[in-house]
Amino acid sequence: MKVLVTAASKHGATAEIAGVIRAVLEKEDLDVDLIAPEEVERIDGYDAVVLGSGVYAGHWLKPAKDFVRRYEAELRDRPLFVFSSGPVGAPPKESDEPAEIAAVDASIHPIDHRVFGGRMTPSQLGPFEKLIVKVVKAPMTDDRPWEEIADWAKEIARYLNDASSDRVLAGRVPVAG
Repeated sequence: MKVLVTAASKHGATAEIAGVIRAVLEKEDLDVDLIAPEEVERIDGYDAVVLGSGVYAGHWLKPAKDFVRRYEAELRDRPLFVFSSGPVGAPPKESDEPAEIAAVDASIHPIDHRVFGGRMTPSQLGPFEKLIVKVVKAPMTDDRPWEEIADWAKEIARYLNDASSDRVLAGRVPVAG
């Protein structure tokens, strides 16, 4: 099974999550390409897609939103798993879901969507971002839950490997978790 992993990342933290997902899927005997959303030229040829985006001020990054618009019809025709990364501090909660996720769910019907904690380091922030961080008192921390991310990727691999073994994807039930 051929899988596209693509993630919009402003400072690299979300891209690192996508890299872990790719590595886990490859260990589970899936053929995986990791390509930034703005560099994807086509998705035919992929049996499944994992799409992620960093979340800033409650919104997905433009490359992820553009990817959904470009490939909306095709994304509905294959297993799709979606993740968002960005909240720092307290563990992510339902209110941390990006504003676009309801529209994404309605338009492309992902099998699952997860929100993972993000990373914020002063060296990667511009002056305006530093000001916003100071005003909202956001902590400078790395809250990416690596074990949880790897476990989710293993669940995706199990789902896809079962699907490639003649399991019908019609139900598209969310993976466990």
